Formats: sequence, structure tokens, C-alpha cells
Amino acid sequence: MKSKKVVLAILLMNLFIAFLGIGLVIPVLPTIMNELEISGAVVGYMVAAFAITQLIISPIAGKWVDKYGRKMMIVIGLFIFGASEFLFGFGKTVEILFVSRMLGGVSAAFIMPAVTAFIADITTAQSRAKALGYMSAAISTGFIIGPGLGGFLAEIGTRVPFYSAGVLGALAAILSIIFLSEPERAPEEEPMEGQKTGLRRIFIPMYFIAFILIFVMSFGLAAFESLFSLFVDHKFSFTPKDIAIVITGSALVGAIAQVALFDRVTKWIGEINLIRWSLAISTVLVILMTVVSSYFTILLTTFVLFIGFDMMRPAVTSYLSKIARNEQGFVGGMNSTFTSIGNIFGPIIGGELFDLNLNYPYYFAAIVLLLGTGLALFWKKPKHVTL
Repeated sequence: MKSKKVVLAILLMNLFIAFLGIGLVIPVLPTIMNELEISGAVVGYMVAAFAITQLIISPIAGKWVDKYGRKMMIVIGLFIFGASEFLFGFGKTVEILFVSRMLGGVSAAFIMPAVTAFIADITTAQSRAKALGYMSAAISTGFIIGPGLGGFLAEIGTRVPFYSAGVLGALAAILSIIFLSEPERAPEEEPMEGQKTGLRRIFIPMYFIAFILIFVMSFGLAAFESLFSLFVDHKFSFTPKDIAIVITGSALVGAIAQVALFDRVTKWIGEINLIRWSLAISTVLVILMTVVSSYFTILLTTFVLFIGFDMMRPAVTSYLSKIARNEQGFVGGMNSTFTSIGNIFGPIIGGELFDLNLNYPYYFAAIVLLLGTGLALFWKKPKHVTL
């Protein structure tokens, strides 16, 4: 097998390309909405269609990652991603756009558990935290660069960003076929007597709390991000430029923190303690967002909040990869599943509360994060794992 550093670089590049492709299309969506006379509600349903499809497919994809192999699922997922972007570019009807977004959900369900399991297979317990920090940074960086590049490509034509994303997806798939080899896995283990099998494994204590906290984090982040632009527009009269600076700057700070700090902090206090502190600090900062007023305090609060969220995600993934042993695909699929659930309900509940009061979505998100903090206090590491 090729050098683990080369393999990791290819995996990170594939993630970067895939999420760059997702980011490319963001600036063009309003134009597509106007071209096809689509309402904002329909766009919301399209976003939900992506997340719901990912939710449904993720448990199945997680099992397939373990059964059929990491490489195969990555390659198929990238080709599906490319096809979904081409379809959105060609689409002239709402129905085609919905099919495109559902295919996008399938691709995400295939790619994320497979890449996470692949990284777990080629890293040691000591090096895994750093690799998963790089993985989160690759995703964040793709999101950061994508919208700017998409805006530039849209000057050529409104459909060009979608075609470009489709080409990038196909290119990443071809590179994976050429350069990736299926990793060696931990030997299969017989389940212990009385151990739960199938989806009942979700409720095994060492998994269950982690899965619930994944939902808490994704719910809080989705509720925060999806309504942030509306919140600062209505409350502080932020311009699109102001919003872009805050979101892009926060994402950059979060990506830098993942690369520079995540490995060191996890070695210092461990994944579980990092998650506890991140949840507690994020709870306070979400509430603080409802009382700050100056541009600088909003910027600072958002920056630190994103660091908290961006440190939590790889910490949970790192914890799960260490305890999963030969079930890397399963835990990767469940990670994706519970993330999808949070991504579905966070914006929906937040949107309903926003219509009642601008601050209500953040109050509710803070309550959810506070409950997650309380749950994390009862979290104990399994005896067979060193964290």
C-alpha cells in the first residue's frame, strides 16, 4: 500500500474537492430561484430533501462501507456527487432539482462514513486526532473557497458553477480509482455474549451518548448558521458584505484551530473533556449572541463559537473511531445519520421560532446545547479504550 501520508493527502483532497463543489453553487442559487420562479419555501424543502435522503441512506451506507470496502464507496459516492451537480445544472424543472438534491444526499451518505473509516484504518490511536482535524479542516476550507470561486464562475454563466462541481466530483473519483488502495482493517471479532447486534448497537452506552451529542452539535450549529444572516440583517442591519466577512472569517478561524490546536488539546485533556468544555462554552456564546450589539463583539462571539463547534465535530469522530474497532463503517454511518437529523430539525424549528421572536431560535439552541453539556458530564470512556 502507498505511503499513509500520500493516501491521507488523497482522501483530504477528495473531501476538499467535494465540499468545494458544494460551496461553488451557493452564490448562484438565488439566480436559479428567479429563473425557475421558485419560492424560498421550495428551496427550504430542497435542502431538507438532501438531509432526509442522507439520513435514510447513511445507516445502509455505513454497513456497506464495512461489507464492500472503503474505496468502492468513496468512488461511487464521488461519481454520484458529480452526476447530481450536472443534473442540477441541466435541470429546468423543480422535479429535476429535487432529484438532484436527493442524489446529493446519497453521495454524502456514501462518502463521509467511508472516508472516516479509511482514515481510522490507516492511522494509529495517537495520530488519528490530528488526521481527523485535518479532515474537518479540508471540509471547512472547501466551503470557504467554494462560494467565492462560484461567484467568479457565475460571471461566465449561471450554470457553469454546477458543471464545474460535476467535473470536480468526477475528477476526484478517477483520482481515487488510480491512487487509493483498500486499507487493511482490524480483524473481525466475534460479538460478546449478550452484545446487541444490528441497529440495536446504537443503544450501547459507549455509542449512544456520542450519537446523541452529534445530534445536539449539528442541531445547534444548523439552527445558528441557517438563521444567522436573517438574525443580523433584522437586528443589526448587516449588509451582505458584513455577513460574508463574519461567516468566512469564522470558518477560516475554525479551520486554523482544527489544524493548529485540535491534536494538542486532545492529547492534553482528551476527546470527552474537549467536548464537554466546547459544549459549555458554546451554550454561553449562543445566549451572548442575543445581547451583544457592536460589530466587534458580534464578530468575536461568532469566531469563538465556530471554534467550539469545529473542535467538537472531530473530537466525537475521533472518540468513535477509537472505540469502534472493526465497526468503523457502522459508526461512520451513524455519525452521518445523527448529523442529518440535527440538520433537518435545527433549521425547521429555528425558522418557526424566528417568526415569533428574533432571539427565540438562539434561546432554544442554547437549551439544547445545555442539555448536551449535562449529558456529557455523565459520559465515561470504555475500559478497553485509551483516550
